[in-house]
Amino acid sequence: MNSKERVLAVFKHQIPDRPPLWVGMSSEFESKACQELQMDTEALLLRFGDDFRVVRADFAGVTADAYGHYLSPFGVPREGYGYGMPMTHPLATAGTIAELDRWNWPSADQIEVSGIRPRILAYHDKYAILSGDWSPLWHDAIDLVGMENLFIKMFDCPEFVLELFKRITDYYVASNRKIFNASADLIDVMFIGNDLGAQTGALLSPELFCTFLLPSLQRLFDLGHEYGLRVQMHCCGGVAELLDDLIVAGLDAIHAVQCTCRGMELSELKTKFGSRIILNGGIDSHHILLDGTPQFVKEKTLEVLSVMSPGGNYIAGASHDTILQQTPVENVLAMCDAVTCFNK
Repeated sequence: MNSKERVLAVFKHQIPDRPPLWVGMSSEFESKACQELQMDTEALLLRFGDDFRVVRADFAGVTADAYGHYLSPFGVPREGYGYGMPMTHPLATAGTIAELDRWNWPSADQIEVSGIRPRILAYHDKYAILSGDWSPLWHDAIDLVGMENLFIKMFDCPEFVLELFKRITDYYVASNRKIFNASADLIDVMFIGNDLGAQTGALLSPELFCTFLLPSLQRLFDLGHEYGLRVQMHCCGGVAELLDDLIVAGLDAIHAVQCTCRGMELSELKTKFGSRIILNGGIDSHHILLDGTPQFVKEKTLEVLSVMSPGGNYIAGASHDTILQQTPVENVLAMCDAVTCFNK
């Protein structure tokens, strides 16, 4: 099997020749690994044996404020590591639909799709293509209102929160539809991201999740399926208590299975959910990849594979979307080599 065939077999609930491999890297780790191994990014992905390629549309809107801070599509400045943290919550005191009416909501006109097909065609026959808009609607709501305020408003003005999520999701439905109208025939997996968990469990109860957030996520799942795509969502943290509802809503794969969080013990996840959803990740990037030796990483990776690969419905990879800069390159190589040689 080539990479594309291997991944599509898993999404068809068939048994591949080996578990597909997903290597998510921070830009800082990618730069470090390319420098250490004297490779460009594509050569690095080939060396790792990554079965996926991520191709995103360009954003043509304003991406920075007057002070150089990253600006979200919803106009919230962020500062810090990566995309940073919100510097302000412009709708923190809002609580009415009229106040939402006055906000300057983004338009999908800011999504530039003219270059996406040529970029995908460079990989299309060989690798599984992940694409679509990241669609972090949960994070955008927190940026606009503030996390504590958002939870309070769920009880004090629930209609406001429902409408807030609807308007954020309206944008992501439109942006994804624009991308898919241009290139869905070349895409394999719609890949979105919303971190709904912490080390100790889900950030909101199943009841609040189903009331306020799941309807918006289901709109995105349905949109991906409308275009014949599988849907995978990146979701950090202990989210086992939300998985039943996500599966019923139509999610095909959950990434990145943060195995060190409460409720995310791999054998239990495999037993309870392994026949119902594709589990992507689970190789501990918090301790093992960071602190282990290459031999220890290899041994622990093989332990994960022995639990997760039987019966299929598993994609191997680290337990977080972005392998951090301080992770030793030789440890990531050890993980990847253990996966790509598994069952051979």
